Amino acid sequence: MPYEPPPELNALSLGQVADLVAARKLPPVSQWSPQHIGESEMVVRADGRWFHQGGEIRRPAMVRAFASLLLRDGEGAHWLVTPVEKLAIKVEDAAFIAVDVRRDGDALVFRLNTDDLVIAGPEHPIRSEGDPETPAIYLGVRNGTEARLNRSTYSQLVEIALERGDDLTVSSQGMTFRLIPA
Repeated sequence: MPYEPPPELNALSLGQVADLVAARKLPPVSQWSPQHIGESEMVVRADGRWFHQGGEIRRPAMVRAFASLLLRDGEGAHWLVTPVEKLAIKVEDAAFIAVDVRRDGDALVFRLNTDDLVIAGPEHPIRSEGDPETPAIYLGVRNGTEARLNRSTYSQLVEIALERGDDLTVSSQGMTFRLIPA
């Protein structure tokens, strides 16, 4: 069955996003403990492009499949995990890029470069790094991985924050997140 990306983010209600998130069956990588540990010879560049042995992986479905196997451990190392092997993967910044955001009631819904949809909140927090002049904003995705907001998505989030006031905070699912690093 071929992969069909979800509709544009603005065309989806929060309920539809929740249904799409629930319908996506992801492998239980955090439950697997494979014996074989090795090197994948893969890199996720800071701009979100994936490479294997120096060549770019250009098929979106292939990137999406590999992304579903990602896990980041407590030391910050990224791994591709299957039931039989755990392979190190170099991630230059974040494993994903957040490419769009919209507010729906008290929820912020993000689309990632892999077409994953993430609703910010307790399980998917937003954090800011860097300094106030050049902040880097990250969204928790799954299994310890994160998405860095691209420039346009960060601008959208700032617009949402400014609608609430001038403190540059946003809220989603009952949590408040600062967009400027402390």
